[in-house]
Amino acid sequence: MLQQLLAHPLMRHLDLDDPATTEWRRQVLQEKPFLKKLYREWYELLAAEFTADQRVLEIGAGAGFLKEFLPGLIRSEILPISDMDLVLDARNLPFGQGALHGIVMTDVLHHIPDCAAFLKEAARVIQPGGKLAMIEPWNNLWARFIYTHLHHEPFRPAAQSWELPIGGPLSVANGALPWMILVRDQQRFIQQHPEWQLQTLTPLMPLAYLLSGGLSLRSLLPGFSYSLLRWLEKQLFETHWGMFAHISLTRCNSD
Repeated sequence: MLQQLLAHPLMRHLDLDDPATTEWRRQVLQEKPFLKKLYREWYELLAAEFTADQRVLEIGAGAGFLKEFLPGLIRSEILPISDMDLVLDARNLPFGQGALHGIVMTDVLHHIPDCAAFLKEAARVIQPGGKLAMIEPWNNLWARFIYTHLHHEPFRPAAQSWELPIGGPLSVANGALPWMILVRDQQRFIQQHPEWQLQTLTPLMPLAYLLSGGLSLRSLLPGFSYSLLRWLEKQLFETHWGMFAHISLTRCNSD
């Protein structure tokens, strides 16, 4: 009931797996000042992982504007969306061995049907020293409550498999996957993916995204309040209660 009341007018009754929905989300993002400032903060974190002359692929570029921060970015989607350079599946990347300096993603990993296959494929196309950088949902008591009760995507930290059931590319997900891979199943990650070393894992935003309404709901705060809220979050409880995490993996020399 609460989600229905707060639903953004442009996003009501839309099919997540319809490419047109991503196009509408692009408009929503541009029209919500608080949310746009939030994405700018995310993009600044991701862009800081690379230099302007490096060859970087964005997977799931969708409605975003990361290219404003990395002008040479190669933008891709799994669905045919306007302004994309490539339409691709993250498990089968059209690049040669070591062709990229890095891959960036925002809210994408937890939608990939086979994360283990993706990590192997990303290691193939990213040269040693390169990075896989992302912003992803995170898991803690607060985040788990919000994602379970107030979010449309599945959040299953108790799931045994890193694989997702067959279904639509955007509607099928498990928001707990990043935490499962890097924390709960840390030893499996280390053993099966020695080509990757965890460089950064920083929880973010216990309240900011929730109050922004995201891409589906109305914003609950005006844009001018963003800086104050983020200052309060960082001072009080961001480390332990963040709903998202900035994650960076470095490609090691070991294969």
